[in-house]
Amino acid sequence: MAQSDTVDRILDAAEELFAERGFSETSLRMITSKARVNLAAVNYHFGSKNALIHAVFGRFLTPFSATLETAFDELETRCEGKPPTLNQTLWALTESAVRMPQRNEKGISIFMRLLGLAYTQSQGHLRRFLEQEYSQPFSRFMRLLKEATPQLSAVDRYWRIQFMLGATAFTMSSSDALKDILRNKLGVETTIQEIAARLVPFLAAGMQAKDALLVPALPTIPPVASIPSVDNNIPVA
Repeated sequence: MAQSDTVDRILDAAEELFAERGFSETSLRMITSKARVNLAAVNYHFGSKNALIHAVFGRFLTPFSATLETAFDELETRCEGKPPTLNQTLWALTESAVRMPQRNEKGISIFMRLLGLAYTQSQGHLRRFLEQEYSQPFSRFMRLLKEATPQLSAVDRYWRIQFMLGATAFTMSSSDALKDILRNKLGVETTIQEIAARLVPFLAAGMQAKDALLVPALPTIPPVASIPSVDNNIPVA
C-alpha cells in the first residue's frame, strides 16, 4: 500500500469518526480498524492523536485559506480602495467554501460539524492550532466585517459574529438532513450552492439589524379603566 494511500485512509476514517462521535470519544483503535491499518501506521505518519486531529483540519483549511485569500484579493481590487460591503465579504467567504473540491458529497457538511466540535468540546490544542496556522485569513475576514459594520459597537459585533457562525455551522453541517426534509415535505430538490445563496442574505440582515437593547422602548399604554358591573337588582330609572 502506497504511503499516500495509507495517509488518506487514516484521514478519511478519522474525519468520519470524529464527526460522528466527537474527538474524545474516538480512539485511535477505532480509526485504525475503520482505515484497515495498524496502530504503528498512525504513529509513523502523525505521531499522536492531537497531530492527527490537526491534519484532518489542515486537509480542508489549508487549500480553503489559499482560495479565500485570493477571493479577498480580487474583492478588494474590484472595490478600488473602498471597503467591500457586508454582502460582498460574506459571498467571498461562502463561495470559497462551496467551490472547494469535495472528496465526497458530504465533505463540507462533515467539516462544518468538525468545526463546531472544535469550539464546543475541550480541545484547547486544536483552537491554538487553528489560531496559529490560519490567523491571517481569519484576521482579514474580521477586518472586512468591521469595516462593513462601522455602526456596531465591539460588543454588538462580537455577538453578531457568534450568532452568524452558529447559524452557518448548523445549516451547513445539517445540509444533508435539511435537503431530505425539504424533499420529503415540499417535494423540492436543492443543492449546497442554493443553500448558501439563501443563507448569505439572512446572515447579512442579522449582522446589520438594529439591536433591540438599544431601540427605545415603546411608551406604556395605561390600562383602560374597568367599567363597574351593573347590579341586576338595582332598578333602572
